[in-house]
Amino acid sequence: MADPRGFLEIAKQEAVKRPIGERVKDWNDVYSQQPAQQRADEVSDQARRCMDCGIPFCHSGTAGCPLGNLIPEWNDLVRRGRWDAASDRLHATNNFPEFTGRVCPAPCESACVLSISERETGGSVTIKRVEQTIADLAWDQGSIVPQPPTITTGKIVAVVGSGPAGLAAAQQLTRAGHDVTVYERDDRLGGLLRYGIPEFKLEKSVLDQRLMQMRAEGTHFVTDCEVGIDFTVEQLRSKYDAVVLAVGALRARDNTSVEGRELDGIHLAMEHLVPSNKESEGDGPTSISAKDKHVVIIGGGDTGADCLGTAHRQGAASVTQLDYNRALPDARDDSTSPWPSWPLVLRTSPAHAEGGVVRHQVAVQRFLGDAGGRVRAMVLAEVEVQRDADGRRTITPIGEEVELPCDLALFAIGFEGVEHSPLLDDYELSLTRRGSLSCGPDWQTTAPGVFVCGDAHRGASLVVWAIAEGRSAAHGVDAYLTGRSDLPSPVHPTALPLAVV
Repeated sequence: MADPRGFLEIAKQEAVKRPIGERVKDWNDVYSQQPAQQRADEVSDQARRCMDCGIPFCHSGTAGCPLGNLIPEWNDLVRRGRWDAASDRLHATNNFPEFTGRVCPAPCESACVLSISERETGGSVTIKRVEQTIADLAWDQGSIVPQPPTITTGKIVAVVGSGPAGLAAAQQLTRAGHDVTVYERDDRLGGLLRYGIPEFKLEKSVLDQRLMQMRAEGTHFVTDCEVGIDFTVEQLRSKYDAVVLAVGALRARDNTSVEGRELDGIHLAMEHLVPSNKESEGDGPTSISAKDKHVVIIGGGDTGADCLGTAHRQGAASVTQLDYNRALPDARDDSTSPWPSWPLVLRTSPAHAEGGVVRHQVAVQRFLGDAGGRVRAMVLAEVEVQRDADGRRTITPIGEEVELPCDLALFAIGFEGVEHSPLLDDYELSLTRRGSLSCGPDWQTTAPGVFVCGDAHRGASLVVWAIAEGRSAAHGVDAYLTGRSDLPSPVHPTALPLAVV
């Protein structure tokens, strides 16, 4: 059985980060490299803190992990030094634990029973750290190997999009014996894992090793191909028995109503992150660099934090991040977000410790340009955010205006949904009010044989939800093609994370 006193005897210990002065000079992982044995011993101690609760909310589909990761099981296996068995249990529910162990915000930890009263317990189990260590050691020890199918069904499937949802669906379907081809419009595979998340958060060698495994299993990949244009829907219909749309929700939200938005030097976040990531891949200098510029990032979420860390590494003169919301408290307020719901607390990324200023309850009023038509400053005002009776948000200036130097402005205010494309038109698929694609309980859209998963269905969300939806859609496709399926289906299309509304 698990150690019921582990959390009383072992203090919570997160992974150690590299010194700030060192890590901002390169694009390598922000976390320090540890000798394998030292890391294993330290993480084994951390796994001791898991009590194997009677009701483990950590892998609840709504409060914790939507994948249903068997967290108490692999925590106990790690505690006992059975790393290979822990890897088997981890991979039973998660195709890509090395991804989620790095970039998932870990709703499992917020739902950990030790999070009910962190002052008394010392905090949640470091589930994310244990997960990443299991996966990394398994790769290092060579225990993660290709799993080609033992049978073939003769059915041919196309997956459009190579983000985490598309890759998860493709791997599941390939292992079930189907002939799967993944189409990606970019020059490299991975979607936002490749070009949206900076190298210092997810080194692309981690992605590439998993892609090598998938190729060895029999999954085919085609890059530089936009389905609907380079490969038409007619060709899809004639060649494939089923199609999975995992095209993401990449239509970025903008604010074109702000005076001066048309000035040079004002960009959407992805216009900055994508070429920066391509530079890290060796494709030459980025077209939009923060070097020696006064950078202002509009938006307080993860994408804004990615822009922040990228600007530091490019040598920005200053970086300011704007958030129109109030600063959240440091600790959970049970009256607004009781356990095990997702806590409304202030979250910072390693990039915030590297420098820059975060300003809350402010919003840009207008941009100011120079004689050459380039942005030179922005005007801010303190604002108050309210919602009307219908839930619509209003942002009202309430304070004096302040001018802030700005040579580079980045809008990181989220995504509006799936990009419009001939692919959707040819399949006669319409978007919902949220900008996503709807589906039935089997993940099939209104177009027969066409399925959807990930952000394209859910809207911009977490990588762990994308993988869960990819696995679930694979079950739907397999059942559609063969009449039944033994593939897991961890989430229903209507599943939502537990939240207070």
